[in-house]
Amino acid sequence: MHQTSQSEHATQACIAACSLCHQICLQTAMNHCLETGGKHIKAKHLRLMLNCAEICQTSANFQLTGSHFLHHLHALCAEICEACAAECDEIGGMKDCVVACQQCADSCRQMLSTQH
Repeated sequence: MHQTSQSEHATQACIAACSLCHQICLQTAMNHCLETGGKHIKAKHLRLMLNCAEICQTSANFQLTGSHFLHHLHALCAEICEACAAECDEIGGMKDCVVACQQCADSCRQMLSTQH
């Protein structure tokens, strides 16, 4: 029974990390990046941020519904979040986004290690 509550806690933590990453990536892209201009509004960068926001929202939704596709989705979400964190870090000025993406990627990777 203790293992189930740990699993439920990990799932809730991952849902929270995905939801926060969705929110921060979307807000950062649509506000900070559009207002800052330059490298922040390059198509590749904006697409990646919007893709990250979308996959994080989808991951949270799939976890809430107990989808049997979670293993695939956790792997993809972690990969996209890591790419977004790296690019936002390289461009600079988006520390909140970098941190949220890294935390989401870590949480998804943790979920992958607990799934059979």
